[in-house]
Amino acid sequence: MTTKAADEALGYEQARDELIEVVRRLEAGGTSLEESLALWERGEELAKVCRRWLDGARARLDAALAEEAATEGAADDD
Repeated sequence: MTTKAADEALGYEQARDELIEVVRRLEAGGTSLEESLALWERGEELAKVCRRWLDGARARLDAALAEEAATEGAADDD
């Protein structure tokens, strides 16, 4: 398994692709209970990485929209 620091360095697409592979392996079955638990735990960590990326993107988008609205509001006052 990877470390938390390595997970934080993963890009969204990398984490998403690995998560897809984890889900595929779990759905395919044929793994031991221990392997399944390890895959599930890895999937949870990858889902957190993806969520952080998406939350960050949402925050940036919200900030850009707020800035645009403020700029338009200031232009309307002229």
